[in-house]
Amino acid sequence: MAGKIDVTEEMFAPAENNFLEAEKISRPTISYWNDVWRRLRANKLAMIGLVLIILLCLMAIFGPYMNGFTYYEQDFTKKNLEPNAEHWFGTDASGRDLFTRAWYGARISLFIGLMAALIDFVLGVVYGGISAISGGRTDNVMMRIAEVIYSIPYLLMVILIMVVLRPGIFPIIIAMTITGWIPMARLVRGQVLQLKENEYVQASKAAGAKLSWTLRKHLIPNSMGPILVNVTLTIPTAIFAEATLSFLGLGIQPPQASWGSLTSDALGSILIGNFYQLAIPAFLISLTMFAFNVLGDGLQDALDPKLRE
Repeated sequence: MAGKIDVTEEMFAPAENNFLEAEKISRPTISYWNDVWRRLRANKLAMIGLVLIILLCLMAIFGPYMNGFTYYEQDFTKKNLEPNAEHWFGTDASGRDLFTRAWYGARISLFIGLMAALIDFVLGVVYGGISAISGGRTDNVMMRIAEVIYSIPYLLMVILIMVVLRPGIFPIIIAMTITGWIPMARLVRGQVLQLKENEYVQASKAAGAKLSWTLRKHLIPNSMGPILVNVTLTIPTAIFAEATLSFLGLGIQPPQASWGSLTSDALGSILIGNFYQLAIPAFLISLTMFAFNVLGDGLQDALDPKLRE
């Protein structure tokens, strides 16, 4: 008969009964954070943002020393020069080198953004976590206090602080963080309220663990995804707020420079055709906000456990 199959004894050999091989994991395990990094690397736009942030930070550190000029050195014989071989970004109305001032301004703007985000992170996590884990009347009182603080007009708060402390780097940071930590506190509170009803938290309570230990070991680590995304979006917001304040004359004062103060100083030069003085700091502000926002969007996708493969 066509297609006849010969039956042999080897076909009926018994299968090996090896329990160790049966339980062996054929695929290596991947930790949560390794999986986050793998998915973040797959997001090309987020990686572009990360590379841009690294380059901006490196230029903020080394840029002011690259062409031999200082940020405060004035030479009125070279004022309002367009970009050239000596002054790569040109000069301003006082003859100061704009390349040096732009990257010195990057140092101040990035420092303010990072410090504001760090303070918002610490205050928001501590306040929101304690409020959520305490619950009841304590939670109610703490959130009402936060709402009262948040209701104070931001610009009014900034003006009062600048009048009392005078414009500068640290008064700007204080002004931005007085109310800036409250959105972070609300986010952390919402995350902790969702997580504290899970079985592992209840088991921790039943075992006699203190609330502070449960918050530190279980609740905050499991809320880090949304928190980190919020931090990456807080940094460009703080940078833009500093630029706005400096543009209004409430921020960094001469001879120091920030991207906002450079933009403000350039307004008078637009009328005489020196558009480059405005375009350079405006481009750097836009580039920084773009980089942090696309990185934040990429982190939001990478940190989402629902998208884990």
